[in-house]
Amino acid sequence: MKNYLFLLFAGFIFSVAQSQEITDAMRYSQDNLNGTARFRAMGGAFGALGGDMSAINVNPAGSAIFANNQLTVTLSSFNKKNDSNYFGTTTSDSNNSFDMNQAGGVFVFKNQNPSTNWKKFSMAINYDNTNDFDNSVFSAGSNPTNSVANYFLSYANGVPLSVLQDSNYSELDHGGQQAYLGYQAFVIDPANDVPTNNNYVSNATPGGKYYQENSIYSNGYNGKLSFNAATSYKNKLFIGLNLNSHFTDYVHSSSFYESNNNPLNANYTVTTLRFDNNLHTYGTGFSFQIGAIAKITNEIRLGLAYDSPIWYNLSDEFSQKLVAVSANNTNALPPDVIDPQIINYYDPYKLESPGKFTGSFAYVFGKTGLISIDYSIKKYGSTKFQPENDPYYSVINSEMNTILATSGELRIGAEYKIKELSLRGGYRFEESPYKDATTIGDLNSFSGGLGYDFGMFKLDLSYSNAQRDTQQAFFNQGFTDAAKIKTSNNNVTMTLLFEM
Repeated sequence: MKNYLFLLFAGFIFSVAQSQEITDAMRYSQDNLNGTARFRAMGGAFGALGGDMSAINVNPAGSAIFANNQLTVTLSSFNKKNDSNYFGTTTSDSNNSFDMNQAGGVFVFKNQNPSTNWKKFSMAINYDNTNDFDNSVFSAGSNPTNSVANYFLSYANGVPLSVLQDSNYSELDHGGQQAYLGYQAFVIDPANDVPTNNNYVSNATPGGKYYQENSIYSNGYNGKLSFNAATSYKNKLFIGLNLNSHFTDYVHSSSFYESNNNPLNANYTVTTLRFDNNLHTYGTGFSFQIGAIAKITNEIRLGLAYDSPIWYNLSDEFSQKLVAVSANNTNALPPDVIDPQIINYYDPYKLESPGKFTGSFAYVFGKTGLISIDYSIKKYGSTKFQPENDPYYSVINSEMNTILATSGELRIGAEYKIKELSLRGGYRFEESPYKDATTIGDLNSFSGGLGYDFGMFKLDLSYSNAQRDTQQAFFNQGFTDAAKIKTSNNNVTMTLLFEM
């Protein structure tokens, strides 16, 4: 939500300059495995099974499997632990949150006409928190060669000195604002002091061994509200459709600190600085899903589903602050604080995430157990910012098409029943969306759980652990040294299920 009260005390501008990056596109193109406890315990492998509220997120035909009306509510505890390695220094940070991440109901209408082959019709509405953005990452280490001054240099070179001297922060585009901050805080200096100069040099104390810290805090969610309809033919073929409304709210705050103890001389150079950035992204989207489940025999079931791209309409708010301290071998100057107190409101933009195909197989052992396998394909290179003819977006879209991969996701789940008690387990493997397989690595997840049927209601519990390695560059250009992050997601989920 926009903080209108804040705008009474600080300036704000509407900007036509884009600041979107590939990491922003990936944030809304990847799904986290959330949902009911049964769904999570079995690794989300429900494409040929149905009969679970979160199963309709995999294959919308799954709601026609239900025998009776059903309501479910799910509560989850999320724990994210991030171990960072930056130039050999290891640090760790974690975040805990608690949320009602799923709620929904299905209503089953049975056809009493014995002469028709269309035996059942179902309608469902379901909310799922498809991605939880609450996270905390801290990285620290001594960089042997590069200063963050190179970030400001990459934007400043080519910009006339007169622009940085005579303009205000609010008059510049995103790139010009980065150059302005670096120049006004004396992190960079012009190569020569003439108005037409467009070359700059670093003013960070030379000699290397820059101690650097980067703290990232984020919160928010990506939610999906699904309106589902499905039907069955001869109780052998099940067909379904989802119309999905998506809504997202993401807040990202980063604080970068740099210092060094290199020898000083008579010239003033920057010895310490702190660079803060705050981003708020919010918006809505639409997608649809179609799917079918075929009951080949009483034991064997096959499923096929298609997820359309999600067509997002997004808006960004962005603010910055830079503080730098300069010193020579005699004394240190007071800090140069460049705080524009301005929120940039960028023009709304569109993002098209990649679509997905899912094929599924399940084998049901009567009423005692089952095993299920899903495999999904997603072409991340088809991700697009729009309008596509925008010069900035055409470049970043071409880059995404080049560096992003077509990745597969395997989900395996099993369940065994002992009277009213159900035991469950699952495994999930998702390939990296990047061709280099290192910017974001492969994901491995194990899960387990149990459920108990009390008659009037059912109670399900699950635990899952997912691990993935990433390389997190602190900035997108000029200074792109990255920390290696090992992320472990632990989730405990409880679902209450009521049949009517």
